[in-house]
Amino acid sequence: MEKAEGRIECAPPGAETFAFACAIDRTQSQDGLFLTLRHPDGGFRRLLVTTDGRGVIAADGAEKAEVTILAPDQVEVAIGGARYRLPATVRGAKPGK
Repeated sequence: MEKAEGRIECAPPGAETFAFACAIDRTQSQDGLFLTLRHPDGGFRRLLVTTDGRGVIAADGAEKAEVTILAPDQVEVAIGGARYRLPATVRGAKPGK
């Protein structure tokens, strides 16, 4: 599937491959920048962009977001059986860390 405007590559729970199928909403608040990643089936995840070098963390729920650097401008976030590829600014890190 080709890249679509306002969409990110994702593999929702149960999906084996990535596709530009998830929508992303950005909301700035006094607590920081929140990302809402919406699955095609209506499910979603909320992440909080951090400023301490971790990248993003789960904004709600008990499951931890695991961040893997893919490239200087992209990370992969895994949480609750779903995976997302997000644009990012990675400083001084190597892919796979």
